[in-house]
Amino acid sequence: MKILVIDAQGGGIGKQLVAAIKQQIPDAVVTAVGTNSTATAAMLKAGADYGATGENAVVVGCRKADIIAGPIGIVIADALFGEITPRMAQAVGQSAAKRILIPISHCDNIVVGVGDLSISSMIQNAVKEIQALAGQQG
Repeated sequence: MKILVIDAQGGGIGKQLVAAIKQQIPDAVVTAVGTNSTATAAMLKAGADYGATGENAVVVGCRKADIIAGPIGIVIADALFGEITPRMAQAVGQSAAKRILIPISHCDNIVVGVGDLSISSMIQNAVKEIQALAGQQG
């Protein structure tokens, strides 16, 4: 099971995702791709098996992943304060991988219909979905 976690800015959501995935699904191979080196470093520190930074790393990672996880902004061009390029959003959106998206309302993108959950609750829900998908493929 190859899981790609993508995050931007300080990598806080990605860091929490990586830590929870590695705790709950220790056999998963987690690659962390940050839009910047700070985000990548945070996810590597949380236990990611591999790490890379930048637009091309996102594009290549999306071709190789079974599951892509991250904040919902990874599928929206210019989201996360402009750190998600159109090419990144396209690569995530066109990937054959299953996408597990954390519904964060930031940067003028408002996700309606989602309860007022804490980030940690959303992370746990995301990991449950990843576990279900991992069980289907394992």
